[in-house]
Amino acid sequence: MAKKESRGNVLSFLAWITGVVVSLVVGNAMIQGILRLPGWLGGTTSAGMIIAATIGWIVVITTLVGAVMAILRK
Repeated sequence: MAKKESRGNVLSFLAWITGVVVSLVVGNAMIQGILRLPGWLGGTTSAGMIIAATIGWIVVITTLVGAVMAILRK
């Protein structure tokens, strides 16, 4: 029984760490301008690029805060 619980904990941790890494990568790509809003949403304008970078910073900051909170909770 302990093996199944251990396996579940490992898979849960891997899913969590994968989510954190993906969120940080996407946020960083938005900050750097690699990922932008579509043109029909104004992504090709300077205002659209500023909005995308702002959203990227929000993603990075909330991901880091959430990860730290999750680590401190355990």
